[in-house]
Amino acid sequence: MTILVRDVREHELDSVLALNNTAGPSILALDAPALHRLWSIADYFRVAEVDGLLAGFLIAMDRSADYDSPNFRWFRERYDAFLYVDRIVVATTRRGAGVGRVFYADVQSYAEVRVPMLTSEVFLDEGSDAALLFHGTFGYGEVGQQVMEGPGRRVSLLAKTLCSYEWVRETYGDELPDVPWLAGRRRPAGGASRATGT
Repeated sequence: MTILVRDVREHELDSVLALNNTAGPSILALDAPALHRLWSIADYFRVAEVDGLLAGFLIAMDRSADYDSPNFRWFRERYDAFLYVDRIVVATTRRGAGVGRVFYADVQSYAEVRVPMLTSEVFLDEGSDAALLFHGTFGYGEVGQQVMEGPGRRVSLLAKTLCSYEWVRETYGDELPDVPWLAGRRRPAGGASRATGT
């Protein structure tokens, strides 16, 4: 099985929305306008494709994003620079096949040349041990907890320091080499455009 990770295309947003809203209680539901808003502000919005079919997606944004999630705000109030993983969804038919691990390796590769930290959260509901273990095996640790406004659910707020960030900054400063794998996301027309990093 080959897993291809690439930037999402606008015509795929309906399929992404369907994946999101059938993911189960660990992912908050979205409507189409909310997903389009995420599409316009995300620094990282990629899908995984297996055998020509969407197998999942991951959305992340840096601290300068115009985003009002209470968990995102919690991190922004405490940290100067980070990439926040807002949501990762893997299709039920592909869970356990490594898609999530491929996403987390890819988002780390994206982030470590731009910011010193990756952040995320996990709902602390019954059955959250698998998600906490998954994040822990990638080096995330809990930096706080809060009860989310709205849904009233307790979350574990997680962060991971990206060790290579300092070396990249000392070696290249703000001028990364002009190579395709370092290119940032091409924003949709009218989408926010901002520099990442410190």
